[in-house]
Amino acid sequence: MRPREDVWEYRAVLAVDIVGSGGRGNVALQQIRSVLATALRESFEVSGIDWEACLRDDLGDGFRVTAPAGVRKPRLIHPLIPELAARLRAHNRTAGEKTSIRVRTALHAGDVCIGWDGGVTGRPLEVLARLLDAAPARAALAEAPDSVAASLLVSQHYYEETVPHGYPGLDPETFREVAVAEKEFTAPAWLHLSGYGSPAHESARASAQLPEPRESGPREPGQPGRHAAPAPTAEVPGGLSEMINKASGHGTVYATQNGIQHIHITGKP
Repeated sequence: MRPREDVWEYRAVLAVDIVGSGGRGNVALQQIRSVLATALRESFEVSGIDWEACLRDDLGDGFRVTAPAGVRKPRLIHPLIPELAARLRAHNRTAGEKTSIRVRTALHAGDVCIGWDGGVTGRPLEVLARLLDAAPARAALAEAPDSVAASLLVSQHYYEETVPHGYPGLDPETFREVAVAEKEFTAPAWLHLSGYGSPAHESARASAQLPEPRESGPREPGQPGRHAAPAPTAEVPGGLSEMINKASGHGTVYATQNGIQHIHITGKP
């Protein structure tokens, strides 16, 4: 009988890691692993990907999934990641602190060796592991609201073959390029936070230099101030103070005042 042979095939690979799984205790860890496994299976099925045909590896606090040959790579981003995030959010609404789940996910694709015993090896899995542990994904999820249940980091190769091509559900504006440097691996990758606007827009907003608010209240004689004296105020019924500002031109007026504020824009339309 001819022995079975290893086969090299081009496959898409997904890795999922539970954030902060350590220190929860065995009972809670088993519960969240079960919830995650169910959510993954259901998300794959909704995405039209045969869960039983996938090759699955248990990572202890997560899973690695090698998709069947020929699976369309965009479907592993959408609808799979939004479906997974939605299921985790639904679980978290009633979960306690020890059983709530947030995950980092990573996607890559390349030629892997499928062993006769179903084992998967090859360089793409090393790249996937570096993406899963990448600092930009850790930081982004840590800074995001608790309602964000999943981050996704895709390799440059995976991104180029999926996101920019107009496939349904894939919006390039919701991906942000980041630099990954983990161990021997250094490369660009693309970050996405499922259900949380646009990382690109959030990054731009965070780095913008916004004008500081005007100082309010009187200054002592000789006291240095960074801004001009505040606009005069007048008392209105109910004890509220009314501040009237005038601005001309185009742009944004930033002001801080308790009470009612009227801003009059003058000039040509």
